[in-house]
Amino acid sequence: MKPIIMIPARLASTRLPNKPLADIHGLPMIVQVMKRAEESDLGRIVVACAEQEIRDAVEKAGGEAVLTDPDLPSGSDRIRAALQTVDPQKEYDAVINVQGDLPTLDPKLIQTAFDLLKDKDVSIGTLGAVIVKETEKANPNVVKAVAEIDFASGQKQGRALYFTRATAPANDGPLLHHIGLYAYRRDALEKFVAAKPAALERREKLEQLRALALGMRIDIAVVETVPLGVDTREDLDAARRMLKK
Repeated sequence: MKPIIMIPARLASTRLPNKPLADIHGLPMIVQVMKRAEESDLGRIVVACAEQEIRDAVEKAGGEAVLTDPDLPSGSDRIRAALQTVDPQKEYDAVINVQGDLPTLDPKLIQTAFDLLKDKDVSIGTLGAVIVKETEKANPNVVKAVAEIDFASGQKQGRALYFTRATAPANDGPLLHHIGLYAYRRDALEKFVAAKPAALERREKLEQLRALALGMRIDIAVVETVPLGVDTREDLDAARRMLKK
C-alpha cells in the first residue's frame, strides 16, 4: 500500500489556546509533530489545518499544509477534506491520522499502526497500551479498547470489539488504554466520514464506534507506552522536558 500521513490541527483549544503554535525548543508544536512523522520515513506528510497561522508555520519549516474549513466537526473530517485537495487522483490508498498534539510521539508507532493494514480484512489499524495506573482504570477521560487479545499467551494484536469510557472488560486481566492514532484504508476513511454519527458514538462521545457500527474491522496493536498528548500547560512543560533529553 502507499500511505500518506495527515496531521489535523486547529487553534481552537480551550485549555491551551493556540496549542499547535506553542513553542517547543524553538519550533511550533505542530512542526515538532511533523518532524516525528518525517522520522517514521513512511512518505508524504500533509498538515490539514483550520487557520492560516498554522499553514504559515508549517511552510516556514519546509512542510506541506492545506487549509480546510474551520467549522469541520472532527480531525477525521479535516484530513478527508485535505486529502481530496492534495490527492484527487487517489494515488494514496492508505491514510495515517497522526494527532497534532503528539510532539513526543515515537515514530515507530506510526509504522506499527500502518502494518496492521497488511491484513486485507482490516479496515482501520490503531494502537493501545496496557494501563498500569490504577487511577486510570476508572477515569472516563482514559478511553479503553476492548479487544480479542490473549494476553496470557503473549499476543500483541487483535480485533477491537468496542471502545468505551467505562472500566471494561470486567474481571481480572489487563485493560487497554486506546491511543488515538489511526491507519485507514482510503475507502474506509471515505465511508466513515460520509456516514452519520452512530447511536453509541453519540453516547460515548467516541467517533471510532461509528466505524464498528458500519461493520468495519478495526485491529489494535499493543505497544509499550501511551504517547504524551499535550492538552494543558503542564503537558506542554512535560513535552519540553522530554524533547530536551
